[in-house]
Formats: sequence, C-alpha cells, structure tokens
Amino acid sequence: MLHHAFKRGRLPRLIVVAASSAVLAFALAGCQTTDADVTGSLGEKAATSAPSSARSDLAGLRERYKANPKDSAVAMQYGRALRANGERSQAVAVLEQAALADPGNKPLLAGYGRALADNGNFQQAFDVLARAHTPEDPDWRILSAQGAVLDQLGKFDEARQYYASALKIVPDEPSVLSNLGMSYLLSKDLAKAEGVLRHALDRAKDNLRLRMNLAVVLTLEGQEAEAEKVLKAGVSPDEGNVRIAELKRLLAKSGKPERNASRAPGTTAKAE
Repeated sequence: MLHHAFKRGRLPRLIVVAASSAVLAFALAGCQTTDADVTGSLGEKAATSAPSSARSDLAGLRERYKANPKDSAVAMQYGRALRANGERSQAVAVLEQAALADPGNKPLLAGYGRALADNGNFQQAFDVLARAHTPEDPDWRILSAQGAVLDQLGKFDEARQYYASALKIVPDEPSVLSNLGMSYLLSKDLAKAEGVLRHALDRAKDNLRLRMNLAVVLTLEGQEAEAEKVLKAGVSPDEGNVRIAELKRLLAKSGKPERNASRAPGTTAKAE
C-alpha cells in the first residue's frame, strides 16, 4: 500500500525536476529551466518511447556531435535530447566529456549537473551544480535544482535553505514552490506540503504538474474527493476524468493510500 511505503520512506519516484513549473515534474525535472526540477513532481519524466520526429532529431544531433564532440553547444543540445529520450547514462557521458573540455562553461555545467541528478548521481550532481553559478551571480533555477538534489539525499533542512535563497530572487515562483512542497512531502510533512502546493497553484493555475502533485498529497491525507476537485477544476468532464485516471495510475504503482497517511510512526498529526 502507498500508505505503508510512505511510512517507510519509500515514496514512489513518479515525478521529479524542475525548477520551473511543469512538472515532473519528475523534476528530475525539468526543472524548468524546466530542467531544474528534481524533486518537483510526481508524474513520469520521460515517455518510454519517443515519437519518430524526436528520434530523428536525436539521430541528427548524434551525427553533429560525432563530427565535432568539442562543440559545447552541440553537446548540450545532444545531452538534452538524450535526457528527454530516457538515455540518462549516455547523457551523463556526453556532458561529462564536454565539461572536461570546457570547464568554465556554466550553462554546460548546469546541464551536466541536471543529467547527473536524472541518473541518480545526487552528490556529484550537487557538486557540479555548485560550479554552475557563483554567490556573486546566483541563478535561482540552479539554487532550486540544488535544493531538489539535497532532498533526494535526505538533507531536507539544507534543501529548504536553497529554496529560500531562490525565492529571495524570484518571490512566489511556482516552480520553486513546487520543489519546496515536494520537499515537505518527502519528509512526510503533508500539511506543509499541501499549503505550499496550494500557494504555488494559486500562481500557476494552468500547471498540470502542480495540480497532480497537490492531488497526490491530498490523497495521502485521505482527501480523495478534494483531490478529484483539484484535478477537475477548469476543464471539461472528460479531461477531468483523464486526469483522475492518471492519478490513480500513479498511485496504483504502490497501492491505494489509506486515510491519515500523514501519520508516520512515532509522530502525531498537527493542525497547521
């Protein structure tokens, strides 16, 4: 059951990335730079099979990369395409070589760090992302991505310091709030997760990833009817049913959650 997985800290990795709102989320996501999102969502990040046009683009980028592997711009495009196609290890390999050849290229380092996070190399991702900007010229997208990586390492308090720094630069940015909400979800503080995600959704009402993340939190809290209400808001009945089916599909990976799932062993529920 999802409830028991939640209590044991084994939340399904359904949606992760991005610093921008989008989701998956699952964001090792796209953090938006929609690429920044690592924690950011509960939906799946890449499709299992890419459309033919995407495969054609990938093939073209592969040829361009092979012709000049030292071209950082091409390496970045190729690495991004590999990530989108689910070829995470290959993306890491390509961007690693590019970063070695051009170590001062901060956009390249940012892409390399996100690829590492996609691939589960979280500590290395954090170290690389730290080199992708400077305290004198901070990048809020990278700060949010660093926070998401720290969440994956279980360093929740430290992660939230990075989100706070990002929010000083872009107050109320939905993608950062999304990552912050997922941070609270990962640490089993469902009440705070709900509050932050509602706040984010108020500022990005068309963001389906945020709606799905909030619906997951509400379902874990036992508020299934409210979760459905959130997903159906502003869309046709048919589209609302599609969204609810997707939510059920995500949750079915670990079983149907029970009510009061927010109560972890040794804790009591709080009204906040």
